[in-house]
Amino acid sequence: MRTAPVPAFLDYQHLHALLISVARLSVWLLLLAVIFLPLERLFALHRRKIIYKDLAGDIGFYFINGLVPALLLAPPLALVAIAAHAVVPSSLHAAVAAWPIWARAAAALVVSEIGYYWAHRCAHEIPFLWRFHSVHHHPEQVYFLISARAHPLDNMFGRLCSFAPLYVFGIAAPLTPAGGAVSALLVVVLTLWGFLIHANVRWRFGPLEWLIATPAFHHWHHTTGELRDRNYASMLPCMDWIFGTFYLPKQWPSAYGIETKLPDSLAGQLVYPFVPRPALARLSRPVAADR
Repeated sequence: MRTAPVPAFLDYQHLHALLISVARLSVWLLLLAVIFLPLERLFALHRRKIIYKDLAGDIGFYFINGLVPALLLAPPLALVAIAAHAVVPSSLHAAVAAWPIWARAAAALVVSEIGYYWAHRCAHEIPFLWRFHSVHHHPEQVYFLISARAHPLDNMFGRLCSFAPLYVFGIAAPLTPAGGAVSALLVVVLTLWGFLIHANVRWRFGPLEWLIATPAFHHWHHTTGELRDRNYASMLPCMDWIFGTFYLPKQWPSAYGIETKLPDSLAGQLVYPFVPRPALARLSRPVAADR
């Protein structure tokens, strides 16, 4: 008697890889908590409870965005790499490959920031994309774990726009040791910096605030009203100077969030961008019109 094939997601190797990824994310979460919870206690910008009603959702989004976007990104980035190999002159890729690793890392940061800036700005200005990105802006308090509280498709879109140009120009090439190192280093640095700029700390970096994104810079991006349509860069504020969206006064924002009421549950927020507006009333009670 023939037995039914085991689904791929139940295969031992896939299950083992999944468990390893969950364990790795759990260790990272513990390290982040050890670092940021004391800092947010000692240098708190706003008083907040460590245990609050949305904490489980924040942790859920953390694990989802640690697992899902990477899987979704693999096929489109592979297509970008194949297309770049076929279209872009090999002499350009060879010239870039000859750069020292520090030059490639610096170029990767700048090029990825340009891609991310425009992806992020589009997520605010295009209503369809905003429905996904609003999940990230929904919380009414900002602390380190909000960095990971985002719809996985929104997360994927931002990463795709950041990394595709690197593959096109040959700055990052996952099949070569140097190119793979550039990609890995960029992911680690930008991810860790994302947790820092969301942290609930009252740190100001003086003149460095004009050179590198800080908590003050990014907190204004999470404020209510039209001022949230500023400060799109993840690490280099010069992108916002150049394109006219830089905003960094001496004071800090006093309120965060969006005017639209989203579903409270993690599942509801994952489904929210796909729900037609008439049906949305059954999931949440809007307090103002969506963007």
